[in-house]
Amino acid sequence: MESSDYPLAADTARIHDIDDMALSDRRGAERHRTVCRIARVQRADDVGLWRVRNISNEGLMLAADTSATVGETLGISLSETIVLRGTIVWAERGFFGVAFDRPIDVVAVLRKLADEQRADGYRALRLPVEVEAVLALRDGARPIDLVDISQHGAGFRYDRGLEPGTEVDLILPGGETRRRALVRWSRGQRGGLWFTQPLDRAALESIALWRR
Repeated sequence: MESSDYPLAADTARIHDIDDMALSDRRGAERHRTVCRIARVQRADDVGLWRVRNISNEGLMLAADTSATVGETLGISLSETIVLRGTIVWAERGFFGVAFDRPIDVVAVLRKLADEQRADGYRALRLPVEVEAVLALRDGARPIDLVDISQHGAGFRYDRGLEPGTEVDLILPGGETRRRALVRWSRGQRGGLWFTQPLDRAALESIALWRR
């Protein structure tokens, strides 16, 4: 979704009105904190990277160019250690209001996320996958099994050894997305790739699409 596709001011006000009514039955809506980060959203039969637009003690607003329905339960990973559960209480034009199963301390959560991101060894959220992609090498193209993927890299299983530092092209399922990558590590048939150009988050909104 391009920025020009976001709801207009009147629509945005209406979305926040719905959000406030759905997430709180108290007088005076709780203040939402605007954020711009990525979350791993686990659904009954799918997983993907969605955008988080705002968050409060009671819930958050997600954005994604995919379909989801009111009443659907979600597992929302803000990091590998901070996982929240909630239910979609409204859905409109690619925006989804989620009420948490249990209230959180949003200030403490945001502080922990900031600390994690500054820590050594921090890694972007990865999606667990079991799909076949194509590895393009100088001597030809061969299938490769991906076991996880993020915007910055992927873990793989491969029936041949790949030397760390080897430059390859990875063609994702469907054939429309191709990325130059470096073999970052390799042990036996397992290894990891680092993309020289990050993947667009939209390409990772729904792993289920890769299985079709």
